[in-house]
Amino acid sequence: MAVLEQAAPEPVTRGTALGAIGAIFRRDVVVTGREFWMFLAQVLLQPLATLFIFGRILPGIGMASGDYAKILMPGVVVLTVVITALQSTAMPLVIEFGWTKEIEDRLLAPLPVTWVGVQKVLFAAARGVVAGIVIFPLGIWIVGAAAVHVTPANVGPIAFYTVMAALVGATIGLTLGTLVGPQQINIMFALILTPMLFTGCTQYPWAELGHERWFQILTLFNPMTYASEGLRAAMVPTLPHLSHLVVVPVLIASIILFGAVGLRGFQRRSVD
Repeated sequence: MAVLEQAAPEPVTRGTALGAIGAIFRRDVVVTGREFWMFLAQVLLQPLATLFIFGRILPGIGMASGDYAKILMPGVVVLTVVITALQSTAMPLVIEFGWTKEIEDRLLAPLPVTWVGVQKVLFAAARGVVAGIVIFPLGIWIVGAAAVHVTPANVGPIAFYTVMAALVGATIGLTLGTLVGPQQINIMFALILTPMLFTGCTQYPWAELGHERWFQILTLFNPMTYASEGLRAAMVPTLPHLSHLVVVPVLIASIILFGAVGLRGFQRRSVD
């Protein structure tokens, strides 16, 4: 009796994996392009309203300092980038793992499981960067060019902190998207996202919190604080800010930490 031997699957080469990631990335870009204006409206409406009210209206009627826009502008850019990247990772993962099971189609690609998670992070970060690029000129138009200090010398640092903020948001979103089920999504936004928004030094500089020492210490546990301080230092270097020697290592450590936890959770959920 002849014994039929089943051929072992061919190992996935790096070239094949990179090609698959590129194909998935292009697919996501096409899908986003079809709803680009809806995407912009979703991610920019609240930040632009914040800049208009707190950066223009309140200073205009004397309820806030005229220099407050210099503090607010970098923070709102970081807020937009981080939240866009976070939601672009967390929400699709919660839906795909919980209801539609669309993640199974991606897992069939010739890729290691963790690479699928990495692609999710990179695409979400790209969406965050796009949101930051769009809101930057709109914000200057609302609050005035005097609110920021952009020169050829600081374009690089501004771009660097924008990308770092996007990666922080995307890796946090990966962690939340793989740890939280569909039934807990509303609780997640109430208990995690809301405190994160108000302790990230987006509306105030960290150095000015000395009179509320406990709150100043609390903000140090929020990665958004370091992104806000870094971008504020790059855009308005005359304002008090945390040192780059502190900000950059913490941002890198946050990306590594949340990325590792998120990829572990992604692999566990994919196997389940």
